[in-house]
Amino acid sequence: MQPSQKSVRYLLADGFHDMAYTAWGEPDRTPVVCVHGLTRQGRDFDRLATALADDFYVICPDLPGRGLSDWLSGPALYQPLTYVTALGALLATLPPAVHWVGTSLGGICGMILAAQSKTPLTKLVLNDVGPFIPAAAIARIRDYMQPAPVLPDQAALETLLRVVHASFGVPDDAGWAEMAEYSGRSLPDGNVTLHYDPAIAEAFRAQEPADVDLRMFWEKIVIPTFTIRGALSDLLLEETLLEMEQAGSQSLTLPDVGHAPALMDGKTISAIRGFLAEN
Repeated sequence: MQPSQKSVRYLLADGFHDMAYTAWGEPDRTPVVCVHGLTRQGRDFDRLATALADDFYVICPDLPGRGLSDWLSGPALYQPLTYVTALGALLATLPPAVHWVGTSLGGICGMILAAQSKTPLTKLVLNDVGPFIPAAAIARIRDYMQPAPVLPDQAALETLLRVVHASFGVPDDAGWAEMAEYSGRSLPDGNVTLHYDPAIAEAFRAQEPADVDLRMFWEKIVIPTFTIRGALSDLLLEETLLEMEQAGSQSLTLPDVGHAPALMDGKTISAIRGFLAEN
């Protein structure tokens, strides 16, 4: 199955921008919006999207500054409000009943949107993120978000990803190759670097790591939720998952995986599909 490439336009203080997205399946089916983590892009969901596309219309955006989406005019614009604004413009083009799969930052955006009055979200899958994020995890992410390296070729890019994202639990060599295919951008001199705007890392590194409490949003969410946690995760703590389960969230913990699960293995894909298909 071949996806289609589309985009949606949204407005910020510095003008209009285009957010690219990959769409799988038939538009007349229930939409599933899949949103990636901080330094990733929408093609991370290719395997999940392929598995869901027989029953759903799967939409995988590149958040602003990532992948094929427009870069913004400065580091200060790379913040959750910007992402929610862009995603809100996307949601406005869809029917008013949308399922959501969000990895890390994508899950934070999902919680914010699900907490709003008249939200179009009907089901929420949170991949290794919850209503509390410890400062130590944010510090670790900040440490690896150094200035983007310049690499000689795609093979070197894949080698870097295998090190930086070893905790993702990518299940096979083909998965790493798929991740690397969309994770780089070519430079004028023929070298390769990472696909995102370096200003994203600049904005993230400018903030002193601190605990993030999102309970103000979590407590307003009334739609069904399903939380996936990597058993070795430092971002979604075991006690936070327990808090989410006590509030009614279904859950799945993946052994030998950290932050954030790649959502590429058959067991996890089957669990997500089962949750989204429930009446």
